[in-house]
Amino acid sequence: MTPRSATEPIRPGQGTEVLRELRVTDLAVVDELTLEFGPGLSVLTGETGTGKSLFVDALGLLVGGRPSTDLIRTGSARALVEGRFEVSDSTEIRAVCEEAGVEWDDEALILRRELRREGRHRAWVNRSPATTGLLRDLGRRLLDLHGQHEHQRLLDRTEQRKILDAFGGHLELAARLTSAHDALRDVREKLDHVRRAATEGRERADYLRFKAEEIEGAALEPDEGERLAVESRRLENSEELIELASRLSAELYEADEAIVGRLGRLGRPLADVVAIDESSRGFIDLHESALRTLEELGREIGRYLDGVEHDPERLAEIRERQDLIYRLERKYGGSVESIIRAGEEARRELDSIEGVGEETRRLELERSERAAEVERLGRELTGAREQAASNLREAVEASLAPLGLEGGTFEIHLEPLDEIARHGCERIEFRISLNPGFPPASLSRVASGGEMSRLMLALKTALVAVDDVPILVFDEVDAGIGGEIARRVAERLVRVSARHQVLVVTHLAQIAARADAHYSVDKRIDGGEPHSVARMLAAEDRVEELARMLGGDPGSARSRAHAEELLSR
Repeated sequence: MTPRSATEPIRPGQGTEVLRELRVTDLAVVDELTLEFGPGLSVLTGETGTGKSLFVDALGLLVGGRPSTDLIRTGSARALVEGRFEVSDSTEIRAVCEEAGVEWDDEALILRRELRREGRHRAWVNRSPATTGLLRDLGRRLLDLHGQHEHQRLLDRTEQRKILDAFGGHLELAARLTSAHDALRDVREKLDHVRRAATEGRERADYLRFKAEEIEGAALEPDEGERLAVESRRLENSEELIELASRLSAELYEADEAIVGRLGRLGRPLADVVAIDESSRGFIDLHESALRTLEELGREIGRYLDGVEHDPERLAEIRERQDLIYRLERKYGGSVESIIRAGEEARRELDSIEGVGEETRRLELERSERAAEVERLGRELTGAREQAASNLREAVEASLAPLGLEGGTFEIHLEPLDEIARHGCERIEFRISLNPGFPPASLSRVASGGEMSRLMLALKTALVAVDDVPILVFDEVDAGIGGEIARRVAERLVRVSARHQVLVVTHLAQIAARADAHYSVDKRIDGGEPHSVARMLAAEDRVEELARMLGGDPGSARSRAHAEELLSR
């Protein structure tokens, strides 16, 4: 089989998120290495101890795995792992990056992790510094690592619930329940708030009513304080104002030498001046204007004098009104406008308190309707999950024996909750028993890494159409198997690789022969130091590597014929 190029287009049915390149520098026994990958099934093979699983460790670091200085190559100050992923069509991954403020590249997503002997370990997404949490968030969407040391996404109960809902085709129903549950929670919170407000309001209503009625009863006007101050000052000084205005009027009109009369008599001398000097005619206009102005002043003073009166009763009324305003200002604000606003606010709050009863009844009715909707959707979702659990159990169990897990049983436990939660009426847990007579237990209690990987392969086979994680990595999937079972495992890996990019570390020729791309890992001693190297095998090299894996002499005709037969299948 000719090795496929890493730039080969993704075949129909596969997701567009694939690992295109992995670069490793100074990680354990790897000094510097670059591997290119394509879609489909890729395998890494090599003798025991060559460091094949280091590539799984490197991928684990890229998606937020726990760093350790023990992984840094002896004599080096740091180790570097970099992965380039093709994610051109992934709106979800793009959204995660944009929310984290990561610079986006339409062509690729580059994850980079640096381990340092001294100082802090560092990480980048594209060209932006990143947290381990962001790497994990992206990693959950990019790949699953299945091996003896990796945390499995499928061990998380939340993920198990999502997988069951996806398998059963009721993700939308689950989302509707979540929305209905959130709406019910909001109504309950509003109802609690209204009831608390009602309790507090009953204690406050009397005060607000007194405040509103007191201010409203005063019937204040916005500029009343200023107007009363002006009128009060005029009444307090009315006698003096009358005297002054009368004197002004007399000086203008009534005195022997009244100003208006004297000014009028100046008209004749001015006319004589103009008769002699025509250029002084403007004096006439100015004289007439001055005379008209003084006459108007006199009339206004007269009108003013008519309006000024000595009224002790009105002055008493004003002072009483000013005293009321002063008292209200001290209680409710520093101005008439502040008093009016305080009265309006008191009235609004009082109206709100008095309307609490009606609002409470409305919210109680809405709460009942929302609760009924949540209960209905919860029952519907429980029924759908029970059916999906039965179907998924049958699909997984059908794959256990062919994968070398004879006698294994798989079940999906739906534990009823005391009350309906956002995610449903039950807690969901995947359970497995790999030994006849033993009750199924949590997946996390499965001891063997190889058994775990094969169980995950069985699940992936059943979920291949609905699982949205595009890249699967299996280490030790072939532990303890051979012969016909190895062939079946290989078939399932191929089946899964139709929709996912699958990377497998394997010792079995039956699996390696089915790969789209085959990489060989070797360990060499250079200057007394071990070095792991890897390369993509061409057709002739694959025959030799498969012959070695079959346990024969790679150079013998018989071993090579057996290897060629595997490839031809």
